[in-house]
Amino acid sequence: MFRPESWYWLYDIPPARLAGLFIAAFVGFYWLGAIIIRPILRQFVKHTASCNDIVGYVLSCFCVFYGLLLGLIAVTAYQNVADANENVTREAAALSALYEDVSRYPAPYGQNLRWLLRDYTRYLIKYGWPLQQRGIVPEEGTIRAEAVHDQLLEFQPRTPAEEIVHAEALRQFNNFLECRRMRLFSVTSALPASMWYVMILGAVFNIAICWLFDMRFLTQLILGGILAAYLGMMMHLIFDMNQPFRGDVSITAEPFEMLYARMNEG
Repeated sequence: MFRPESWYWLYDIPPARLAGLFIAAFVGFYWLGAIIIRPILRQFVKHTASCNDIVGYVLSCFCVFYGLLLGLIAVTAYQNVADANENVTREAAALSALYEDVSRYPAPYGQNLRWLLRDYTRYLIKYGWPLQQRGIVPEEGTIRAEAVHDQLLEFQPRTPAEEIVHAEALRQFNNFLECRRMRLFSVTSALPASMWYVMILGAVFNIAICWLFDMRFLTQLILGGILAAYLGMMMHLIFDMNQPFRGDVSITAEPFEMLYARMNEG
């Protein structure tokens, strides 16, 4: 049975080469079918009057629905990437605000919390992000986040100013946890298998209808090859955006890298 996760090893292939493989697979399928399957399909329509007009009408109707489907799925995949990128930015911003808040804490709480936040950021950049890029949810970050939480709860404000700073730090920590959970959820989020079934089956139907045209064989190969190549590029684009942290169109750890550099400056 086809499962999208069984094809995730394709993300390990360089993007340019992977795009070429998608295009070659679709064009190769079209050309091979034009040689082997087209003569069989042509038997059903070769005696039909105005065959090309009928096939062209059917193809145009089919392409309207299939084109809308591919467009909507591509937009959905890109929106998933954009939403995940926004969550990553919000997480880094909340972590930065939290770091600034705990810097106002008296010793030794301020120093300990800053160290814990630097350690979390360093772990996420060096170890957590590479795991996400392989489709694995990093678990050790939870331990570090819990250590920060425990240290925050251990602090007892003694002045009204400390109470204000502590309340703001707890609020930023909750924002940070919310964005972090959303990021971890995005690591394994992907288009459902049913969408891939419909997209692949639709591409096969599209190609099969093109085989029904009555034209010179060389013209069939050239025009059909162009259509198949574009279908391959669209499939590659959707596959590349299928998971936010994998592929060429993926989210980087740049917001956390900038934050970590600023943490080390202090």
